[in-house]
Amino acid sequence: MSSPMSRIWPVLLLGGFLLPGMQYVSGIDIYTPNEVEAVNGTNVKLKCTFSSNHPLSLQSVTVSWNFRPINSGTDESVFYYHEVGYPPLQGRFKGHAVWSGDILRGDASITLHEVPPTFNGTFTCQVRNRPDVHGSNGEIVLKVVNKATFSEIGILAIAVGSACGIILLLLSIFVAVRFCKRQRMENDIELHPQEREWKDPTVCTPEEAVHLKVVEKKLEGESSDDEESEPSSGDDEEEDGLEEEDDDDDDDDDDGGDDDDDD
Repeated sequence: MSSPMSRIWPVLLLGGFLLPGMQYVSGIDIYTPNEVEAVNGTNVKLKCTFSSNHPLSLQSVTVSWNFRPINSGTDESVFYYHEVGYPPLQGRFKGHAVWSGDILRGDASITLHEVPPTFNGTFTCQVRNRPDVHGSNGEIVLKVVNKATFSEIGILAIAVGSACGIILLLLSIFVAVRFCKRQRMENDIELHPQEREWKDPTVCTPEEAVHLKVVEKKLEGESSDDEESEPSSGDDEEEDGLEEEDDDDDDDDDDGGDDDDDD
């Protein structure tokens, strides 16, 4: 009867041989957008990034871009990169495909110049980093349109941006109004400082006191003039009374003379 340890040793030995092999064939991860839209006659960048478990170098990494039209199942080479870029020398992508990536940063992107409607289809990004040569490819569906269309994300971004802009505008107006009011109040205080001071109604300033004294003197002078004028008015009345009595006596004398003449 064999011991349990005798059964474990073969498994450990087999695992020791398999683990290096599993690390050797580990896959490479590629990231691309699902769909890209471009306006007819403009430039568009097909972004493709990747990550690998092995160090990246210009000598070990190769990039292949292929194209599959909508109505055809045959792939067509678009661009190839190994240490340097190799654009196509013939076909529909001649003079259109340009390298835009950076291998050492895990970027295998290309740019298509002046895209025509014939570029509608699926673009495939294939990256290999020896010995890491296994992994799925990245695929991008390119749509060439005559006019740019807004996606739902674009519409949402515009709505959020507009709302933020309106809020900032209202906030700026509010702050500006508050600032103007404060400046106006400070200017009023500087121009009329005495008007801002509280005055006790029972206390007067020296200037007001002098004015009151002048008014009092005027009132005293007027009262003294009135007192002096009152006796003279009494004398005038007495003189008027005497004159009236004299007139009455004269009338009586005249009446007496008339009576004598009649006799």
